[in-house]
Amino acid sequence: MNKPLRVLLVEDSEPDAEVLLHQLADDGFAVTWARVETADGMRAALRSRSWQVVLSDFSLPTFSAPAALAVLRETTLDLPFIIISDTIGEEAAVTALKAGACDFVVKGRLARLGPAIDRELREVELRREAERAHQLLEERLRQAQKMEAVGQLAGGIAHDFNNLLTAILGYCELLTDQIGADKPVGRDLREVMAAAERAAGLTRQLLAFSRKQVLNLAALDLNQAVGRIEVMLRRLLGEHIRVQTSLADGLPAVMADATQLDQVLLNLALNARDAMPEGGTLTISTRLGDDSSTDRAVREGHVVLSVTDTGTGMSPAVRAQIFEPFFTTKELGKGTGLGLAAVHGIVMQLNGSIDVESVVGQGTTFRVALPATAVAVQALAAPPSVASRIGRETILIVEDERGVRAFIKTALQRFGYRVLEADSAEAALAVLEQLDAPVHLLLTDVVLPRMPGRELAEQVVLKRPVIKVLFMSGYSAQMTTAQGFLEPGVQLLEKPFSVQKLLTKTRQLLESRAT
Repeated sequence: MNKPLRVLLVEDSEPDAEVLLHQLADDGFAVTWARVETADGMRAALRSRSWQVVLSDFSLPTFSAPAALAVLRETTLDLPFIIISDTIGEEAAVTALKAGACDFVVKGRLARLGPAIDRELREVELRREAERAHQLLEERLRQAQKMEAVGQLAGGIAHDFNNLLTAILGYCELLTDQIGADKPVGRDLREVMAAAERAAGLTRQLLAFSRKQVLNLAALDLNQAVGRIEVMLRRLLGEHIRVQTSLADGLPAVMADATQLDQVLLNLALNARDAMPEGGTLTISTRLGDDSSTDRAVREGHVVLSVTDTGTGMSPAVRAQIFEPFFTTKELGKGTGLGLAAVHGIVMQLNGSIDVESVVGQGTTFRVALPATAVAVQALAAPPSVASRIGRETILIVEDERGVRAFIKTALQRFGYRVLEADSAEAALAVLEQLDAPVHLLLTDVVLPRMPGRELAEQVVLKRPVIKVLFMSGYSAQMTTAQGFLEPGVQLLEKPFSVQKLLTKTRQLLESRAT
């Protein structure tokens, strides 16, 4: 087959140009060409279309190969420049090569021309591939730096911000229980709680997309995860959107955090809802990856979760930016641009992959692939009843934020616990030193002034080996592995938390076997 080739000839002789073109045809090239004899003509030709190679006679009446090479270098074009002449001397040839010419061919030996062009075209393609790879690496570096910067910001504000939200949500819950949810004040308190929960959600999304959230990994069944959230999705998406599932049988489990997996499903479903303002169908499906997939990430050894809508679809330009933090196509005030960025961060932290296919006017499919695991799925324990949250044990609270400490103390005392409190690790050690009675649970913040909660817990356990330890954190990397997974054996209560979550976690830990 003839190889297409676009050639710009710098040649004043028509017969010589015809000889070159015949030789290129014999070498298997289907040539598109133009011939120029002056610098201005060459500049115009370079602007007029895209060329693959420049073939230049060395000496023309008013032009020359060195001058033509200088014209080419005025541009940013990466084109092979080959000199063809029977008058060029060895010294001139070396000078031309040093100036940037790729090769020179003697007019009487044009059999070298085809191989020379093939070689130079391959080298150009290799350079362009290297440049594309370099640009991709630079883009990934910029993205990583952006995520790291926002991640540091999120981590910096999350601890203090979540402390404030813990107190706000906790006291609202306590007051609502006392006043009654059906009273006007109770309804106002619910609005305060809803606003505080939205604020907490933003912090979680910031931590999620920057891969800074703490993950409590367990073997999970994707089909069960879809089943758990399906009822809630039908309510959230509205009657104008039909929800259907297509779940494959016999799928292996995946290692994931159940809460974060729910967040992935919820964010993808809400994104689909926004793409179907007039209604449509949302399909959630699962399958096992296989070798027939064109995407390596969803091949054998992965379980694939797909979320498909029949909505408006996305243009390639929008599709290229959807996972960037703060990018949104919604009008001002209608979206944060964090939902899909958070999904991407969660999936990446789980060593998975996510891709998207979309056609404008036809809909969108998001595919999440997570590595399969041979670990057996454990049944989720039913939460304790309200009555079983009542206790008589002694709990030592160590929290430097007065508002948070007061809320926790009030909640625990209201349900029967005896509560001791301290605002620092040193104060907590002093309380335990002076107390002969047993303390059943140490409830400590991870971040404390002077001595962190982890070090405090180690010292307390040395002196009181049977004590249980429950950590609290608005955000801290100290309780996780380098990948962000919760360390084995660590019990963590993430801020902000509700009264019910506090009581449930406390009761579960107190009733668990010593580890």
